[in-house]
Amino acid sequence: MTKQAIRPIPKEAFDWYDEYAHGMIDRREFMSRLATLGLSMAVLTSALLPDYALAEQVSFNDPSIKATFQKFDSPKGHGECQGYLVMPRELSDKAPVVLVVHENRGLNPYVKDVARRLAIKGFIAFAPDALYPLGGYPGNDDDGRAMQGSMDRTKLEEDFIAAAQFIKNHEMSSGKLGAVGFCFGGYIVNMLAASIPNELDAGVPFYGSPATLELRDQVRGPLLLQFGSLDERVNATWPDYEKTLNANKARYTAHFYEGAMHGFHNDSTGRYSQDDAELAWDRTVSFFERELG
Repeated sequence: MTKQAIRPIPKEAFDWYDEYAHGMIDRREFMSRLATLGLSMAVLTSALLPDYALAEQVSFNDPSIKATFQKFDSPKGHGECQGYLVMPRELSDKAPVVLVVHENRGLNPYVKDVARRLAIKGFIAFAPDALYPLGGYPGNDDDGRAMQGSMDRTKLEEDFIAAAQFIKNHEMSSGKLGAVGFCFGGYIVNMLAASIPNELDAGVPFYGSPATLELRDQVRGPLLLQFGSLDERVNATWPDYEKTLNANKARYTAHFYEGAMHGFHNDSTGRYSQDDAELAWDRTVSFFERELG
C-alpha cells in the first residue's frame, strides 16, 4: 500500500474532527472551525475525511480467503443481525476466531479490510455491522454515524455479545475467541472482557474506553491495549482502568505510541501513522497467535 502523504495540518483540526466524529459538535460547527485555519477546505477535508481506497491492504478477491455475509440472532438486542465473515479458503482444520468491531459509524470498508487481514493470517474473522437492523452501512460515514447514534446502546452491546458467541460456536471454530476493535469497537472489546470474561480468550482494544464501573471488576484478560499518546480524551480514562485491572490481577499489556493520534491505525485518514499502525498490528497478530493458537 502506498504510504499516505504527510500533510501540514494543525493538531487542533484533528482534535475538532474527533469531537465531530463523536457527536460533540455538529458538521456546521466543525466546518466553521476549519475555516479559521487559513488552509483551503479541499486540503483540510482530504486530510481529515476518510478515503477508503487507501485502506485496502487485502483485496476482497484475494484467492487465499473466502468472504461472505452471515446472519445471526441477537434475542436481547435487535433480533436479526448480520456480519462479514472471512475465512482462509484452504481451511483444513478448525481455527481460532476473531470478532472485529467497527467504530461508531457501521461496517465501513476499512474494518472489512481488517477482517481480511486476519483471515490471511489463518484466523476466522467476523465483523458485524451494527447498522444492519437499519439497512446496513449506508456508504458514507456521516450518515452511518447518525444512524448508529440513533440506536439503543444497550441493544447494540447485546448484539456484539451475541456476535461473539455466534462466531465462537461456528462449526469451524477451534473454540478460542479473540476480539479486536477500534474507537467504539475498542470500548466493545473492553465491554466483552467484562461481560463474558470466561468466553473471551484475548482482547485488543485500540483507543477504546473501558466498560462501565459496575462491570470492570470482572475483567481478567488477557488484554493488549493500544493507545495513541496524543489521544487525550481516551487516555484520560486509562489511569482508573489500570488501577482496576491491577486490583483484578488481570493479565494485560498497554502500549502508548508516541506522537500518534486517536485513529492512528485507520489507513484511510490523515491520522494514520504508518510505523505505529504496523507495529501495533504486528503485536496484535502475535498476541492472537500466542493466546488463541
